[in-house]
Amino acid sequence: MIRGSWWLVLSFVGILAASCGAFRRCVDGVTINVILLEDEESPWSLKYVEKEIREAIKEDTAINAAEGVGFNLTATFEGFNTTVYKQKGCSSTVCEGVEKIDKLMGSDELGCAVLGPTCTLATFSIVDLEKGLGLSTPIMSAGSFGPSCDYTLNLQRLLPPARKISDFFIHFWKEKNTIKPEWKTAYVYKKPSNTEDCYWYMSALDADGKFATNISRTLLWKPEDVRDILSPQKNRTSNLFIMCGSPTDLLEVKNGSKSADSSEFLFVLIDLYNDVYYTNMSSLQEMKNVLVLTMPNSRKYTINSDLTDNNTMNDYMAAYHDSVLHIGQVMREIAAKNQTEIQQMDFVNVNYFRNTSFNGTAGDYKLDVHGDRDANLSVIYTTTGNEYKVLFTFDTEYNQTKLVDKAPSFIWGKRLPEYKPDTGPALQDVIVGVLAVTVVVVATIAFIFYRQNRKDRLLRKRWSHINPDLISLLEDSELNVISLKIEDEREKVKFKVRRALYDKKIVNLKELKNSDGNFNKTQRIELNALLHIDYYNLTKFYGTVKFDEGVFGVFEYGERGCLRHVLNDKVSYPEETFMDWEFKISVMYDIAKGMSYLHASSIQVHGRLKSTNCVVDNRMVVKITDFGCNAFLSSSKDLWTAPEHLRNQDTSQKGDVYSFAIISQEIILRKSTFYTQSCCDRSEKLSRVMTSCLRPDLNFETASEKELEVYMMIRSCWDEDPEKRPDFKKVENCLGKAISKIHNQDESYMDNMIRRLQMYSRNLEHLVEERTALYKAERDRADCLNFMLLPGPVVKSLKETGVVEPELYDEVTIYFSDIVGFTTLCQYSTPMEVVDMLNDIYKGFDSIVDHHDVYKVETIGDAYMVASGLPKRNGNRHAVDICRMALDILAFMGTFQLRHLPGIPVWIRIGVHSGPCAAGVVGMKMPRYCLFGDTVNTASRMESTGHPLRIHVSEPTINILQRTDCKFEYEIRGETFLKGKGTETTYWLTGETGEDYDLPTPPTTENFQRLQQDLAHMILACLERRSRLSVRRKKTHPSHRQEDDEDPESGVESESSHPEYLHLATVDNTLSTFL
Repeated sequence: MIRGSWWLVLSFVGILAASCGAFRRCVDGVTINVILLEDEESPWSLKYVEKEIREAIKEDTAINAAEGVGFNLTATFEGFNTTVYKQKGCSSTVCEGVEKIDKLMGSDELGCAVLGPTCTLATFSIVDLEKGLGLSTPIMSAGSFGPSCDYTLNLQRLLPPARKISDFFIHFWKEKNTIKPEWKTAYVYKKPSNTEDCYWYMSALDADGKFATNISRTLLWKPEDVRDILSPQKNRTSNLFIMCGSPTDLLEVKNGSKSADSSEFLFVLIDLYNDVYYTNMSSLQEMKNVLVLTMPNSRKYTINSDLTDNNTMNDYMAAYHDSVLHIGQVMREIAAKNQTEIQQMDFVNVNYFRNTSFNGTAGDYKLDVHGDRDANLSVIYTTTGNEYKVLFTFDTEYNQTKLVDKAPSFIWGKRLPEYKPDTGPALQDVIVGVLAVTVVVVATIAFIFYRQNRKDRLLRKRWSHINPDLISLLEDSELNVISLKIEDEREKVKFKVRRALYDKKIVNLKELKNSDGNFNKTQRIELNALLHIDYYNLTKFYGTVKFDEGVFGVFEYGERGCLRHVLNDKVSYPEETFMDWEFKISVMYDIAKGMSYLHASSIQVHGRLKSTNCVVDNRMVVKITDFGCNAFLSSSKDLWTAPEHLRNQDTSQKGDVYSFAIISQEIILRKSTFYTQSCCDRSEKLSRVMTSCLRPDLNFETASEKELEVYMMIRSCWDEDPEKRPDFKKVENCLGKAISKIHNQDESYMDNMIRRLQMYSRNLEHLVEERTALYKAERDRADCLNFMLLPGPVVKSLKETGVVEPELYDEVTIYFSDIVGFTTLCQYSTPMEVVDMLNDIYKGFDSIVDHHDVYKVETIGDAYMVASGLPKRNGNRHAVDICRMALDILAFMGTFQLRHLPGIPVWIRIGVHSGPCAAGVVGMKMPRYCLFGDTVNTASRMESTGHPLRIHVSEPTINILQRTDCKFEYEIRGETFLKGKGTETTYWLTGETGEDYDLPTPPTTENFQRLQQDLAHMILACLERRSRLSVRRKKTHPSHRQEDDEDPESGVESESSHPEYLHLATVDNTLSTFL
């Protein structure tokens, strides 16, 4: 029997080793990888669970020995510590679990099962990526309660997840039996700080969508909110409260309130992992109106939640203990399978752990088809004798509620309370309420009638002045004050048209100058005539009002502004679509009708008719304003004025007809007032109108038949002889016929309107698309510029919140460089040449920076600063990227040539240092991303104590490079004094193994000490040669070709006469520190 078992085990192991990569670790023993949070506070911490797992492995080993199985379970333990983060515990475990799994897979140490993590965030990051990671290993978790871990491929949850609790409340609320009515509402109290299980259980009731869809719930966030609801009030929506925690948490919420212990309310307390309801039968007085939802009484241990005790025990520890025993049982079942089934198995199928049952120290486990644990949950109540008893059980597998205690003795009597508060008012209260409402309504109606009649009486009594209380002035802002420029270029006058609210309408307040409000007889006659004007194409005059600023006339408001503005706005009112010929005729027709009515009224003459005195309302109806105010507004000589009135100050109806003709020409051409190609000056136009009958342009030759009739009417209106001008009645009839001809065509009025709307819509769509494209292009340019000035994450944070939190980086590498002899180069260069020189150098540097994972911080003069490892952390790569960039920059400078000083070498010093650094955005206007810390100062000292064409590297940077796989070449410089740091060991970076950077050869120590003086001599010689060359090019002597032929030799001689060290002679020795 034993020999047969051994043969079966060996066959199983051999086949798995040959066919299943996931079972490679099972050859020498089944490996379990334990991945748990390791701290001092969590009950599932690896510190407490490891003991139980090892105990379970011993038990399983004994079972294997008894059954003659030739393999044993082994376990590896991986803990992750979150105490280094600002937020400790599960909230900081998002990346920890994935990191551990990836590490195990990369090192081929991933075993046959994984225990943990318990934290939902850590587990979700694993199961969310399990397809991408190629993970087939079953995961056993005593936790991972959140909805994000539902219905995953490999996860088994050994404790009821949040979706099971949500299902309980949905079905339990709908349950209706002899002692429980159906419930439809609830208050859900979410504590500010919760345990891992309570946080996800309550979040499921808030955000999973199922509970909120079936039950009307109201969220409460603070204990004060609960106490406010418990206090007597009429707007309470439910008698039921759901919360999660322990009895201590419930007492904290009730806070000794007597109303909170009332039988009117019912609290449901979720406390699954507490056995006090079975071990301590005596309850508290405050628990009498509480139902507790907890796990069944099937534990084979007593919970000890004291984490400082050596005998700590809880449901998390028990679940991981039982999972180890279950894994061992599954492995024994697989080993007992026939050989054919084993050959077809690529890995341990997760179905061995699903839709199954097993027994453990925590009682019976039943995992559903998704690997989630089902349980027979208990609903416990407190009897009137202060004892805990089971009232209901709820089977999460079938979502069925079972009544256990059919004759309970609880505070609510014979039946649990209704969910609705008892708010039925007494009959007398209803009667009193109805009477009160009736009285208020009647009083309100009477008051409204009284105010309306009083307003009418005031208007009749004081016909000219309106009570200032009836007019609400709008704020004096750009949105509420419209400046209409009256086109009187001689006086350059601007009138501010103030807007106000009167009788629920927006009105214009026009100042009546030269009046204190005590009108004379003539003024009263004009104002009285204005009050009686009420016509569709004339602005309504409501009266006058007196403020501290002066006396104002209250006129109807034109929402779209004056006609002159509408004609000039070819974007909002495009030609050939909105402002087509029919619309232009209708505009002229509106003016003609208004003037025809005005001339027939008692006012008789306008006298100031112009396109700026015609306003357009929101329905595109033109209305005439500024009429009948002759006692307050003086007439002026302008381009709309008839020639006879330019010669003598007067007004007439025929003069209004002339003004109408000028406005009509503006409407047709949509150009400036009195547009003519023969004259542009306003003064000249006025002079020629009076002397030589000048009129604006109107092209009769190109006019169509329908246009020609209107053109002829306009020409008759501006005739020099006033008597030959038609009156407005004839003008109105002429324009009316023109409109009728348009409407009598094949196209109906409705078709015309639809066509006009379609044309306007298409034009508007085109305009919107064009403006949207311009906006997007401008936005992209702005974003591109922002990303060039600030790091991407910083720009995003500034755009979203306007704030960038400063951040501390544990380890970054900073690069500094400057130009050796920059002062000397500037001394012999013009400012523009210095700018061009720095621009050429930094363009080359910037192109190199783009090929490395680094961030250019800033340039100040000839100093160039770059950092790596921020704002995006990159492990140890920051030192590698900076060093490779420094080598590329040094190689670039070996071939760089100055445009204005060819042949003059440009040398740079480079310093590199690594260490911690703080970074943040400084300033609100022109914000800068700045670095702070001793690392920045040390990097600057490394540059300033370096040598030309050398990369001076600190010892911390060298140490980081040694931790990487990159093979950089460097030589020790020795002890170097750094200001503020003392003596430090530093190095010269000389290259990288396997890479040819073609670096320039640095000068010797002796040569470098003569650099400034000899560099100045070289620059002077170069300038002198350039001067001779420019003079030689200007000469026209025939021998100039010969001189040019000789010039290269002189150039060679000059070149060869440079000091030897400027030829970048090779040096073997290390330069000593001299700065």
